[in-house]
Amino acid sequence: MLKPILLVEDDKRDLELTLIALERSQLANEVVIQRDGAAALDYLKRDGDYAGRSEGNPAVILLDLKLPKVNGLEVLEAVRADPALRSVPVVMLTSSQEEADVLKSYQLGVNAYVVKPVAFDRFVSAIADLGVFWAVLNEPPPGSLKALRHNEQP
Repeated sequence: MLKPILLVEDDKRDLELTLIALERSQLANEVVIQRDGAAALDYLKRDGDYAGRSEGNPAVILLDLKLPKVNGLEVLEAVRADPALRSVPVVMLTSSQEEADVLKSYQLGVNAYVVKPVAFDRFVSAIADLGVFWAVLNEPPPGSLKALRHNEQP
């Protein structure tokens, strides 16, 4: 069973473009969409509306920086503070090139910081590459479901 990709994005245009890009990369992973940081944390921690969701963490979190309710840095901080979530790769996917945002993201433990390209073709290519890397190529920590399947004997 493939782990989902959690996409946390509030901008409708960026959300649509990201979904198109992920679709073009032909990943089989389900994409779970959250439109604000509070909903993303509820999903990740299986709280509120997501208390009944199946156990397991996403393959990667694609996280916008500027979100309603709880911003991306606060989501990142909460993820890294939770032992059950701290090994989940987090990619900050944002339009902010502010040095302070980049620095703070890395201080909080982001795995990658990607500035959204303005040109459609570059955006699609960047998202497709991200999806393939984190959902397919990246070797997860020992003990995760993908790592266990990867090491099974034929």
